[in-house]
Parts: sequence; C-alpha cells; structure tokens
Amino acid sequence: MSLFKRQAPERATNPNAKEGPGPDRLPPGQYLTRKWPVLSYERTPSFPPDWRLKISGEVEQPFELTWEEFLALPRVTITTDIHCVTTWSRFDNTWEGVHIREILKRARPLPSARYVMAHSWTGYTTNMPLSSLDDDDVLIAIKHDGKDLEPDHGGPVRLVVPKLYFYKSAKWLDGLEFMAEDRPGFWEMRGYHNRGDPWAEERYW
Repeated sequence: MSLFKRQAPERATNPNAKEGPGPDRLPPGQYLTRKWPVLSYERTPSFPPDWRLKISGEVEQPFELTWEEFLALPRVTITTDIHCVTTWSRFDNTWEGVHIREILKRARPLPSARYVMAHSWTGYTTNMPLSSLDDDDVLIAIKHDGKDLEPDHGGPVRLVVPKLYFYKSAKWLDGLEFMAEDRPGFWEMRGYHNRGDPWAEERYW
C-alpha cells in the first residue's frame, strides 16, 4: 500500500506521439493526466535559510554551493515526460534548472563511483546508478512550465530524472552522495523497486 498523500488526477487521452522508448510514449500500466498530482509522504517543508547543495562521497572534488552560488550556474531548459509509480504519467513538462553535468564536471566522480544517493533536507533519500543520473535529460530544476517550482512539487529545488519513476526525482534536494556500493533510499527500503524503470514496470521489489 502506498503511503503517499494523494490528489486525484484528471485523466486524458493518449495522443500516441512517437517519442521515448517503444512505439508509444506511455509506459505499460500508466494512464495520462493533464494535472500534476501532489504526492508526498512528508509535510511540505519550508526552504532552509542556510540551504547548501552538498556534493560528497566518491568524487575528486567534494563541494558545497549556497543558494546564490547555485543560481549563478549555467541553466538549461528541457522538456520531458514524467511517470509516477502510482500509475499516472504527464507529458511535455518543461523544466528550467542546472544540468546535472554542470555538477558532475565540477565534482569529477572517481572510477569507484557507481551509484548516487540523492538527499533532501527533509531526510528523504533515493538511490540510483550513476549511469541513470549522468544522462542528457537530467537536471536540478527550479522552474516548471515557466513558473518557479512550487513547494508541494519539491520547490524551490528538485532533482529530475525523467527515465525513472518519479520517486527517484527527489524533492527539496540538498545533496548528492556518490557511492562505490549501492544502498536503498527511503521508498526503496519500504518496498519500492530499487531501479524503478517505468518501461519494465519496476514498481516494487
């Protein structure tokens, strides 16, 4: 049973656009919604006045960025689909933020770095292979569809990893820990799949 707080989504028809894996953009077992449901286990937190983005672990150059330093990094705009483990999908989300490779080129992961744990200032964590993080469509987002990212959706700063179920896109991001060995995060310890590939319906262990 999911522990998410749910907001009922509005269903929409699938336009059958030929993007993403397979002949159809909608992964198996998913339905399309125009709305963006709010799903969180935690209460929506306030933004810490002393927020830092902490890059740690198996990297040549661990570092921290203040909010002002983070905002000064180069930004990109990327449009992606997103897929929730609770079976809804939303197409054509436009994100603005810092591409993950801006972070990787500064941190310089060591050859031993094979996995990453994303950390939130709420204590939430989620793990993934470094190969899933280091992808063309992964970014640390501060805007969604032209507006500041709302706190209920992880604002003002959220990891976005579109090719995995959306519990891997940590809300309220404040750290990336590079690891030699994998270990499960918050939902992964509670039965959600360790990898979370929507196209393989990797919902639960």
